Amino acid sequence: MKLTFLGTGTSIGVPEMCCHCPTCMSQDPRDKRLRTSALLETGTANIIIDCGPDFRQQTLRAGIQRIDAVILTHEHYDHVGGLDDLRPYCTDRVIPVYAESYVIRDIMQRMPYCFGQDKKPRTPTMELREIKPDVPFRIADIEILPLRVMHGNIPILGFRTGDLTYITDMKSMSDDQIQLIEGTKTLVVNALHTKEHQTHQNVRQAVLFAERIGADETYFVHMSHRAGLHEVMNAKFPPHMQFAYDGLVLENV
Repeated sequence: MKLTFLGTGTSIGVPEMCCHCPTCMSQDPRDKRLRTSALLETGTANIIIDCGPDFRQQTLRAGIQRIDAVILTHEHYDHVGGLDDLRPYCTDRVIPVYAESYVIRDIMQRMPYCFGQDKKPRTPTMELREIKPDVPFRIADIEILPLRVMHGNIPILGFRTGDLTYITDMKSMSDDQIQLIEGTKTLVVNALHTKEHQTHQNVRQAVLFAERIGADETYFVHMSHRAGLHEVMNAKFPPHMQFAYDGLVLENV
């Protein structure tokens, strides 16, 4: 499998509007962070993990020609705001969108013009499919295990497939769920910034979580401008941990 980071930024992205901090003013392209999303290529399917408001820009930049499925961690706008941009990928197929039941209800309320009697022409042709934590499901040739993750007091999903675990917007995770990701070789997990936050891990907490999991390689995502400069922060991490950046491709995950 191949994983491409389409975006690695927090809900407002980096640079942040009206900000002139060193990260926002950086000329290093690795410090330009669109909203967090990823492309998982299995060999038989192209799967999008979260579909935020930068999705159009991300797909153009990555040159994505086909999408076979979308999986969603939760319903916040920075993770679902680009679903309408699936339209060009639906001309010859129905795209299944996998999410928890409450996320499905939210999507149908936000986008009634895509469903039922309210469906309008030239809207995405999506099939919303419910998934539940701890219940594996299949897309093409791979099995995916949804994981229960806490986004503050909001229950959301992370995902494990094979040796890859992908988690974003996490503040905490129970011991029984952590047991399900033992043996992970490639870990993707959120690291918002350097201060304490009510609903997200900060950088130090993300490092401690990564140390507990013990993956061969850990990549941090969902960073704000206050997470710091890519080059400066990566120099502080253990060799097997790093900030991911938009466009980074991981082969053979």
